[in-house]
Amino acid sequence: MGTMGLPSVPYGQAGSGYWGQKTSTLNFCEEDYVLSHYCAELCNTVTNIIFLLLGVKGIRSCLHHGHPGIFAIAFVGYATVGMGSVLFHATLKYPMQLVDELGMIYTTCLMMYASFSFQRTASTARWLAFGLLGLAAFITGYYHWTKDPVFHQVVYAILTAIILFRSMWVMESELRPALRAKNPQYARNVLRTMWRMIGTGLSVFLGGFFIWNLDNVFCDQARGYRRFIGLPWGVLLEGHAWWHLMTGLGAYYYIVWGIWLRHCLAGLDEQYVLYWPGLISIPEVRRVTDTANNKTKSQ
Repeated sequence: MGTMGLPSVPYGQAGSGYWGQKTSTLNFCEEDYVLSHYCAELCNTVTNIIFLLLGVKGIRSCLHHGHPGIFAIAFVGYATVGMGSVLFHATLKYPMQLVDELGMIYTTCLMMYASFSFQRTASTARWLAFGLLGLAAFITGYYHWTKDPVFHQVVYAILTAIILFRSMWVMESELRPALRAKNPQYARNVLRTMWRMIGTGLSVFLGGFFIWNLDNVFCDQARGYRRFIGLPWGVLLEGHAWWHLMTGLGAYYYIVWGIWLRHCLAGLDEQYVLYWPGLISIPEVRRVTDTANNKTKSQ
């Protein structure tokens, strides 16, 4: 029995492992090579499965329901971020850190293109694409030169905020009047659900960020509590692992909201429906005919 009356196993000693000395510029509160000789940070590695599972789900949904191709590419980037994070936390090697962190920037640039290129001329869309490629190249070069994680975090936050606020502005300034002209009650229902999606995704995302920061500030205490509780219960106090789970879910919500917003802005709101039975379920934008066929088959 453990110190709290629960069956538990004591933690081992941190040390070196299969991948040798770390070369990454970041390390996290999870103790290195404590849970596995072959994986530097096992909890931080395993929790990235949410990016892989939801990334595959998103890609399949885009292909099956005929969503714009840019969103399928965004889901590929989303899954790539998860795989990069797996390799980074498993090895603590600098090249894998770049795959993880720069993947976040590139995926955000893809979502920025999806947001700003809609209903623009082909020439404008091309210039936007070149501009975002240049921005991504500059961020890559500057970050590789400075190796400053604060720069990466600030840039990622700024780009994400730009996309989020711009999409909310478009939703209220363009979509609400267009839907209200069709049916005021329908417009209220659609926008209410969209705001619920935004609130849920943003709350989960920011909640993960808050927990990770607690992990950073109180790392010594967290490590002490983990060792006091023992395994497997101590893994519940791995703050960066919770960051993976919560930001992975929050980012997925944002991409799905972007898909639904795009269809509604294109006047296809009667052809597509948001399938989201409840807050604890995973949302998906589906073609109405596919949803109807599934209901018919289940009857």
